[in-house]
Amino acid sequence: MIAGAPDPVAGSAAPSGPPAPSGPPAPQASVYNIANGLTMLRILMVPVFVWLLFQDGTAWRLAAFAAFAVASVTDKIDGDLARSRGLVTDFGKIADPIADKALTGAALIGLSVHGELWWWVTALILTREIGITVLRLVVIRYGVIAASKGGKLKTLLQVIAIGLYILPGPFDPVRWAVMGAAVAVTVVTGADYVVRAWRLRRTARPAPAGKAP
Repeated sequence: MIAGAPDPVAGSAAPSGPPAPSGPPAPQASVYNIANGLTMLRILMVPVFVWLLFQDGTAWRLAAFAAFAVASVTDKIDGDLARSRGLVTDFGKIADPIADKALTGAALIGLSVHGELWWWVTALILTREIGITVLRLVVIRYGVIAASKGGKLKTLLQVIAIGLYILPGPFDPVRWAVMGAAVAVTVVTGADYVVRAWRLRRTARPAPAGKAP
């Protein structure tokens, strides 16, 4: 070895820079925040909406439409707030989809009970929604199936279609067209989630116990 030359072994063991700062992980947002508050408001509005939907008269129908519209808008607002202000919590991840499906399911079933919407449409949409939720839970040990653009379009079309059915007035052709589009996208995106879950199951390995996937 040449005198004064750096020892290659010692040099390789030396740190290349200052050690990374260590500290406690960032605390999770409190469950008591505005995003979760809006989610709970949406859940509480479901029985109010159902009660309004089953009252007789145009004024009651308009009130039911207003309740459904407000509840649907809170879904967009609470998600944006949770992401932009760092208010995402485990409670919100569970409560938010429950609130969405409770509102949509109550509206579809209520409209079918009234004889204004075919039962097969209600059954198809609810079967897809519940089935995909269960599927996500089954494969969560292999990874998370993120919401797709098609899934977001499906939700938007369902909300618009249901709103048109709730709203009184001679809108039948428009109702049928939008609900038809919602049903088509619901079926296609449901099949897409099944394919993605199957691929995830084939290519991923389950996370070891005690570790995140």
